[in-house]
Amino acid sequence: MIKVFLAPIGNISSFTIESITKGLMKKLSADVEVIDLQIDLESVKSIERSQYYSTKILASAITLTEHYNGKIMILVDVDLYVPVFTFLFGEAQLNGKHAIVSLFRLHEEFYSGEINNDLFYSRVLKEVFHELGHNYGLIHCKDWNCVMHSSTGIEEVDIKGDFYCSSCSKSIIK
Repeated sequence: MIKVFLAPIGNISSFTIESITKGLMKKLSADVEVIDLQIDLESVKSIERSQYYSTKILASAITLTEHYNGKIMILVDVDLYVPVFTFLFGEAQLNGKHAIVSLFRLHEEFYSGEINNDLFYSRVLKEVFHELGHNYGLIHCKDWNCVMHSSTGIEEVDIKGDFYCSSCSKSIIK
């Protein structure tokens, strides 16, 4: 059975955590537990970019979660970056146990000013499944119906599938 530890940092609603938990349990039959990680996001903030360095957040999480046996999914409500990209929806260790997803740019109001909670939760689950896929060794898939398809913009998140294609699912569901 897949074990996922959700680690919300910042202002993540309980409804969002419940929605992710239900999605992971329904689609992956995952055992999900919420944990509290004390990571100081301000210590990894770029003043110039007004963004947070995702790789450094992951590095902090690694030192705090050595005793956890399962995947660690960090959820943040801040805008993430790595130096070579303008922004990231998430980052994960390939074949590792740590991943991070930013909810910041998944809100529809970021783009249109309109609130659309159904679209938001669809986007969040897609990105959570995507980053978990990397944890299980999956690379980006060419199939647009697969959640492992790369997404460099919100439009690509919206049009890609919401779960793994048959080829990618073999690495996740065992």
